[in-house]
Amino acid sequence: MSRLLTVSPSPHIASDQSVEKLMQGVVISLIPAFLVTLYVFGLGALIITTISVITCVLAELTIQKYMMKTEVRIHDGSAIVTGLLLAFNLPSNLPWWMVVLGAVFAIGIGKMTYGGLGNNPFNPALVGRVFLLISFPVQMTSWPLPVESRMQYLDAATGATPLGILKEAVRNGESLPDVMNQIPDHMQLFLGQMGGSLGEISALALVLGFFWLLYKRILTWHIPVFTVATVFVFTGILWLANPDKNATPLFHILTGGLMLGAIYMATDLVTSPMTKTGMIIYAAGIGIITVVIRVFGAYPEGVSFAILIMNAFVPLINKYIKPKRFGEEVKHG
Repeated sequence: MSRLLTVSPSPHIASDQSVEKLMQGVVISLIPAFLVTLYVFGLGALIITTISVITCVLAELTIQKYMMKTEVRIHDGSAIVTGLLLAFNLPSNLPWWMVVLGAVFAIGIGKMTYGGLGNNPFNPALVGRVFLLISFPVQMTSWPLPVESRMQYLDAATGATPLGILKEAVRNGESLPDVMNQIPDHMQLFLGQMGGSLGEISALALVLGFFWLLYKRILTWHIPVFTVATVFVFTGILWLANPDKNATPLFHILTGGLMLGAIYMATDLVTSPMTKTGMIIYAAGIGIITVVIRVFGAYPEGVSFAILIMNAFVPLINKYIKPKRFGEEVKHG
């Protein structure tokens, strides 16, 4: 009887890490951001996160057991991480049934359609988030006010995000310095005193999670750092060219989903490049597309679209950006 060599999808890394350990590390790293989210948005944050995680786990269980009839692998924790990241990309007042739809779409279409973990070309949480944004744009862009609305869920008072305020001001031809008085200062943005999706409001909490991921060697620094650096350089050029119409680089870094996307969604091992050079190209693409959408596009935010677009280029990046083969002959001039 012949022996079959089964090769799992990339990336192939020599490590004592298991999928379970990786996912546990990601969950632990999200604790600071989740605690800030609970403080800022309260009841709504707890409801949205709970529904999202439970639905993702049940959707994966159902599809694996009854539709694909394969081994049930919900114990690896990947569905939990998808549920958390999807919840972190939603407003805290989103109706529960929309959360369920988004979670089912994320797992069913974004992940299991391609064969499950390791085969999906796009980040499942972002697939679910963009599906909801396109299907329910009003509900997905109604942002509860921080702290004041934390004991409310569906009836929470809403307001615009800093990026939304900026985009509306530019459309109306208002002077940017006057508009910035309506927006929390940089320190408040860094700590999390602003409206937005559950997980994007505190850069400090996300940075703490990033350091934990680096310490546990779950990811490398290349994608987050180069994504943020690209946004900093691009927005810095625009700000220097016309400070009356363009916000500072620090404003763009601290607002919206840039930090959340750069640290947690863009670095997904399955949907990001395998080489360090590829990671840099990938991260630069995310940064450029994000700024183009924010500044010149119709949406005030562009991180989710930027990551999904660059996910599509990852196979090409992996094909053309390769390390030298072991034993490959080096040509000398």
